[in-house]
Amino acid sequence: MHKEPRKVREFRRREQEILDTALKLFLDQGEDSVTVEMIADAVGIGKGTIYKHFKSKAEIYLRLMLDYERDLNELLHSADVDKDKEALSRAYFEFRMRDPQRYRLFDRLEEKVVKGNQVPEMVEELHKIRASNFERLTLLIKGRISEGKLEDVPPYFHYCAAWALVHGAVALYHSPFWSNVLEDQEGFFQFLMDIGVRMGNKRKRDTDVPGN
Repeated sequence: MHKEPRKVREFRRREQEILDTALKLFLDQGEDSVTVEMIADAVGIGKGTIYKHFKSKAEIYLRLMLDYERDLNELLHSADVDKDKEALSRAYFEFRMRDPQRYRLFDRLEEKVVKGNQVPEMVEELHKIRASNFERLTLLIKGRISEGKLEDVPPYFHYCAAWALVHGAVALYHSPFWSNVLEDQEGFFQFLMDIGVRMGNKRKRDTDVPGN
Protein backbone atom coordinates (compact mmCIF):
# COMPACT_ATOMS: atom_id res chain seq x y z
CA MET A 1 0.00 0.00 0.00
CA HIS A 2 1.36 3.41 -0.98
CA LYS A 3 2.37 5.53 1.99
CA GLU A 4 1.77 9.29 1.89
CA PRO A 5 4.89 11.48 2.02
CA ARG A 6 5.70 12.83 5.47
CA LYS A 7 4.97 16.43 4.39
CA VAL A 8 1.48 15.46 3.24
CA ARG A 9 0.79 13.62 6.51
CA GLU A 10 2.02 16.61 8.49
CA PHE A 11 -0.14 18.97 6.41
CA ARG A 12 -3.24 16.84 7.11
CA ARG A 13 -2.40 16.56 10.81
CA ARG A 14 -2.00 20.33 11.10
CA GLU A 15 -5.25 20.92 9.22
CA GLN A 16 -7.14 18.63 11.60
CA GLU A 17 -5.56 20.39 14.56
CA ILE A 18 -6.80 23.73 13.20
CA LEU A 19 -10.32 22.32 12.80
CA ASP A 20 -10.38 20.76 16.27
CA THR A 21 -9.10 23.97 17.86
CA ALA A 22 -11.52 26.17 15.91
CA LEU A 23 -14.47 23.98 16.93
CA LYS A 24 -13.52 24.22 20.61
CA LEU A 25 -13.17 28.01 20.39
CA PHE A 26 -16.48 28.39 18.54
CA LEU A 27 -18.24 26.33 21.22
CA ASP A 28 -16.54 28.05 24.16
CA GLN A 29 -16.57 31.66 22.98
CA GLY A 30 -19.10 31.85 20.15
CA GLU A 31 -18.14 31.84 16.50
CA ASP A 32 -18.64 35.60 16.07
CA SER A 33 -16.08 36.36 18.79
CA VAL A 34 -13.39 34.07 17.39
CA THR A 35 -10.92 35.43 14.83
CA VAL A 36 -8.51 33.56 12.56
CA GLU A 37 -5.69 35.07 14.61
CA MET A 38 -7.18 33.60 17.81
CA ILE A 39 -7.32 30.17 16.19
CA ALA A 40 -3.70 30.48 15.05
CA ASP A 41 -2.56 31.53 18.54
CA ALA A 42 -4.39 28.60 20.14
CA VAL A 43 -2.77 26.15 17.71
CA GLY A 44 0.62 27.81 18.15
CA ILE A 45 1.16 28.76 14.51
CA GLY A 46 1.25 31.96 12.50
CA LYS A 47 -1.94 33.45 11.07
CA GLY A 48 -0.54 32.96 7.56
CA THR A 49 -0.31 29.21 8.12
CA ILE A 50 -4.07 29.07 8.67
CA TYR A 51 -4.58 30.60 5.22
CA LYS A 52 -2.48 27.84 3.64
CA HIS A 53 -5.28 25.49 4.71
CA PHE A 54 -8.39 27.68 4.66
CA LYS A 55 -9.03 30.89 2.73
CA SER A 56 -11.51 32.24 5.28
CA LYS A 57 -13.32 31.51 8.53
CA ALA A 58 -16.34 30.52 6.42
CA GLU A 59 -14.27 27.71 4.89
CA ILE A 60 -13.47 26.46 8.39
CA TYR A 61 -17.19 26.55 9.20
CA LEU A 62 -18.02 24.48 6.14
CA ARG A 63 -15.22 21.94 6.60
CA LEU A 64 -16.52 21.26 10.11
CA MET A 65 -20.06 20.78 8.77
CA LEU A 66 -18.87 18.64 5.85
CA ASP A 67 -16.91 16.35 8.16
CA TYR A 68 -19.98 16.03 10.41
CA GLU A 69 -22.24 14.99 7.51
CA ARG A 70 -19.55 12.62 6.16
CA ASP A 71 -19.38 10.97 9.57
CA LEU A 72 -23.15 10.42 9.44
CA ASN A 73 -22.82 9.04 5.90
CA GLU A 74 -20.19 6.58 7.10
CA LEU A 75 -22.45 5.54 9.98
CA LEU A 76 -25.43 4.95 7.67
CA HIS A 77 -23.29 2.70 5.45
CA SER A 78 -21.66 0.85 8.35
CA ALA A 79 -21.71 -2.93 8.66
CA ASP A 80 -23.61 -2.65 11.96
CA VAL A 81 -26.56 -0.93 10.29
CA ASP A 82 -26.48 -3.39 7.37
CA LYS A 83 -26.51 -6.39 9.73
CA ASP A 84 -29.04 -5.04 12.20
CA LYS A 85 -31.58 -2.63 10.74
CA GLU A 86 -33.00 -2.05 14.22
CA ALA A 87 -29.68 -0.41 15.10
CA LEU A 88 -30.45 2.39 12.63
CA SER A 89 -32.71 4.46 14.89
CA ARG A 90 -30.46 4.25 17.93
CA ALA A 91 -27.33 4.99 15.89
CA TYR A 92 -29.00 8.01 14.28
CA PHE A 93 -30.26 9.48 17.57
CA GLU A 94 -26.97 8.84 19.35
CA PHE A 95 -25.10 10.60 16.54
CA ARG A 96 -27.38 13.64 16.48
CA MET A 97 -27.94 14.01 20.22
CA ARG A 98 -24.60 13.09 21.77
CA ASP A 99 -23.34 16.67 21.43
CA PRO A 100 -26.25 19.18 21.49
CA GLN A 101 -23.88 22.17 21.53
CA ARG A 102 -22.17 21.11 18.32
CA TYR A 103 -25.52 20.36 16.67
CA ARG A 104 -26.79 23.85 17.55
CA LEU A 105 -23.52 25.46 16.42
CA PHE A 106 -23.63 23.81 13.00
CA ASP A 107 -27.26 24.87 12.59
CA ARG A 108 -26.21 28.50 13.15
CA LEU A 109 -23.14 28.23 10.93
CA GLU A 110 -25.12 26.89 8.00
CA GLU A 111 -27.60 29.74 8.28
CA LYS A 112 -24.70 32.24 8.25
CA VAL A 113 -22.93 30.87 5.19
CA VAL A 114 -26.13 30.37 3.19
CA LYS A 115 -27.46 33.85 3.98
CA GLY A 116 -24.09 35.40 3.18
CA ASN A 117 -23.69 33.31 0.01
CA GLN A 118 -20.24 32.31 1.27
CA VAL A 119 -18.19 29.58 -0.43
CA PRO A 120 -21.17 28.37 -2.54
CA GLU A 121 -19.25 25.41 -3.98
CA MET A 122 -18.71 24.00 -0.47
CA VAL A 123 -22.36 24.63 0.44
CA GLU A 124 -23.34 22.68 -2.70
CA GLU A 125 -21.06 19.82 -1.62
CA LEU A 126 -22.66 19.87 1.85
CA HIS A 127 -26.13 19.63 0.34
CA LYS A 128 -25.04 16.75 -1.93
CA ILE A 129 -23.77 14.74 1.04
CA ARG A 130 -26.95 15.50 2.95
CA ALA A 131 -29.05 14.39 -0.05
CA SER A 132 -27.02 11.17 -0.16
CA ASN A 133 -27.71 10.64 3.55
CA PHE A 134 -31.42 11.21 2.96
CA GLU A 135 -31.45 8.70 0.09
CA ARG A 136 -29.71 6.12 2.28
CA LEU A 137 -32.13 6.71 5.16
CA THR A 138 -35.08 6.46 2.77
CA LEU A 139 -33.81 3.11 1.49
CA LEU A 140 -33.31 1.76 5.03
CA ILE A 141 -36.72 3.02 6.17
CA LYS A 142 -38.45 1.47 3.14
CA GLY A 143 -36.84 -1.83 4.07
CA ARG A 144 -38.20 -1.60 7.63
CA ILE A 145 -41.67 -0.73 6.29
CA SER A 146 -41.65 -3.72 3.92
CA GLU A 147 -40.67 -5.96 6.87
CA GLY A 148 -43.74 -4.70 8.72
CA LYS A 149 -41.64 -3.07 11.44
CA LEU A 150 -42.52 0.57 10.72
CA GLU A 151 -45.81 2.32 9.95
CA ASP A 152 -46.55 2.30 6.23
CA VAL A 153 -46.31 6.02 5.58
CA PRO A 154 -44.02 7.95 3.23
CA PRO A 155 -40.41 7.39 4.44
CA TYR A 156 -39.86 11.11 4.91
CA PHE A 157 -42.56 11.05 7.62
CA HIS A 158 -40.24 8.88 9.72
CA TYR A 159 -37.10 10.84 8.90
CA CYS A 160 -38.65 14.27 9.49
CA ALA A 161 -40.25 13.09 12.74
CA ALA A 162 -36.80 11.99 13.93
CA TRP A 163 -35.31 15.34 12.87
CA ALA A 164 -38.08 17.21 14.73
CA LEU A 165 -37.43 15.19 17.90
CA VAL A 166 -33.70 15.92 17.78
CA HIS A 167 -34.25 19.60 16.99
CA GLY A 168 -36.71 19.95 19.86
CA ALA A 169 -34.35 18.16 22.25
CA VAL A 170 -31.50 20.51 21.33
CA ALA A 171 -33.77 23.55 21.79
CA LEU A 172 -34.68 22.28 25.28
CA TYR A 173 -31.02 21.79 26.12
CA HIS A 174 -30.23 25.42 25.22
CA SER A 175 -33.36 26.99 26.75
CA PRO A 176 -32.51 29.03 29.90
CA PHE A 177 -35.79 27.90 31.48
CA TRP A 178 -36.02 24.26 30.44
CA SER A 179 -32.32 23.53 30.98
CA ASN A 180 -32.93 24.30 34.68
CA VAL A 181 -36.03 22.11 34.77
CA LEU A 182 -34.04 19.16 33.39
CA GLU A 183 -32.22 18.20 36.58
CA ASP A 184 -31.06 14.91 35.07
CA GLN A 185 -30.17 15.91 31.51
CA GLU A 186 -28.35 12.67 30.74
CA GLY A 187 -31.28 10.59 31.95
CA PHE A 188 -33.75 12.74 30.02
CA PHE A 189 -31.82 12.48 26.76
CA GLN A 190 -31.56 8.71 27.19
CA PHE A 191 -35.34 8.58 27.81
CA LEU A 192 -35.93 10.71 24.70
CA MET A 193 -33.61 8.52 22.65
CA ASP A 194 -35.56 5.43 23.73
CA ILE A 195 -38.78 7.14 22.58
CA GLY A 196 -37.12 8.01 19.28
CA VAL A 197 -36.06 4.41 18.71
CA ARG A 198 -39.66 3.20 19.17
CA MET A 199 -41.22 6.13 17.31
CA GLY A 200 -42.93 5.07 14.10
CA ASN A 201 -42.96 1.36 14.98
CA LYS A 202 -45.97 -0.40 13.53
CA ARG A 203 -48.60 -0.85 16.24
CA LYS A 204 -50.95 -3.77 16.67
CA ARG A 205 -54.38 -2.22 16.27
CA ASP A 206 -57.63 -3.53 17.76
CA THR A 207 -58.86 -4.40 14.29
CA ASP A 208 -55.84 -6.69 13.83
CA VAL A 209 -56.79 -8.83 16.83
CA PRO A 210 -58.59 -12.09 15.83
CA GLY A 211 -62.24 -12.25 16.87
CA ASN A 212 -62.80 -8.46 16.65
